[in-house]
Amino acid sequence: MPKMKTKASVKKRFKLTATGKVKVAAAGKRHMMIKRSKRFLRNARGMMILSDSDSRIVKKFIH
Repeated sequence: MPKMKTKASVKKRFKLTATGKVKVAAAGKRHMMIKRSKRFLRNARGMMILSDSDSRIVKKFIH
């Protein structure tokens, strides 16, 4: 039986913290930013922690 490969797309988009939580960049910041409010852009800076239900899916593909 061959080894399970890590998904390359997951490798590029997500990082794991030391405690095992999944970090991800904020969505909606690539283009058409002129119509987004300043508050949205401010709040979408940096990295965010995924919810437990979403991180469970991502962790399957990381390991």
